[in-house]
Amino acid sequence: MKAASDTLYSIIVPVYNRPGEIADLLKSLQEQTDKGFEIVLVEDGSTVRCEEETRRYGEGLRLKYFYKENEGRSIARNYGMDRADGDYFIFVDSDCILPSDYIERLRRTASTTPSDCFGGPDAAHESFSDTQKAINYSMTAFLTTGGIRGGKVSMEKFTPRTFNMGFSREVWQKVGGFREMFSEDIDMSTRIRLAGFGIMLYPEVYVYHKRRVDMKKFWRQVHVFGMSRITLQLLYPGSMKAVHWLPALFTLGALAMIIASFFWIWALVPLAVYLVALWIWGMISTRSVKIGSLGAVAGVVQLTGYGTGFIKAYIWKILLRHGRDEAQEVEMRRGK
Repeated sequence: MKAASDTLYSIIVPVYNRPGEIADLLKSLQEQTDKGFEIVLVEDGSTVRCEEETRRYGEGLRLKYFYKENEGRSIARNYGMDRADGDYFIFVDSDCILPSDYIERLRRTASTTPSDCFGGPDAAHESFSDTQKAINYSMTAFLTTGGIRGGKVSMEKFTPRTFNMGFSREVWQKVGGFREMFSEDIDMSTRIRLAGFGIMLYPEVYVYHKRRVDMKKFWRQVHVFGMSRITLQLLYPGSMKAVHWLPALFTLGALAMIIASFFWIWALVPLAVYLVALWIWGMISTRSVKIGSLGAVAGVVQLTGYGTGFIKAYIWKILLRHGRDEAQEVEMRRGK
């Protein structure tokens, strides 16, 4: 591996029908203070292509654009790695915007604390909608995630997510690429750890992540996350920790308290205390009454969405034993 000062970074971005988002991402890459990177943009069978955006906003960038048939974001990332020249692969989602000093911060951090694999947090850009900012608060708050998505305080080992994740070419050559599955980034991080590579959180190397634009889409997203946690447990027995159970316990506990309140109104006190704490901390964190209030709503959506997905998958895949075939199918898929 080259020294951090000489490293060429390959930023790999899968995209599907998101030309507007790609325009914002490319504009942020044009503004990078460190130009030691290339962009590998893989259009995964889009019906609304972003080729025009790559021509319009790709000026001055070392940009590779590929169009392929639709096979899924993991296969698109693997396709990009096969065609990348970098010593280090960085993965961001098409709905991300990078601060102008992102590469500069990464290079500086990697020179002082090198790691085979890294991940960074995400934040809300000032241009985002109030709902997007509220969802970002919910997805990063200790009160909703236990800090497992890049917080300074965490109940579980940090696991990089593909909205801001990187690893060396050496890791790819030994571990292989991503599997086409939900929570493929957690699966990849687990395989990297099992292969003996180190993983670090680079807290200063952050991205702006737009996330979902409304609560309904957000609920669907986290519902799938809850279901995929069970698949990961089947793939890696013992990987499920106490923090992963909390949304399910919240969902069941909230339901029980609501039912009990019909007979004893004070049964709602624990739930009310938690929601008030989430609301107050949201207002403090976002410095906005409106966003903090929306953040409390997003927190409930997140916890119940993930919790119901987790419960449903736990019953179906573990208690009723319907998950073994799926886990075996995923295990057989090659990462390259």
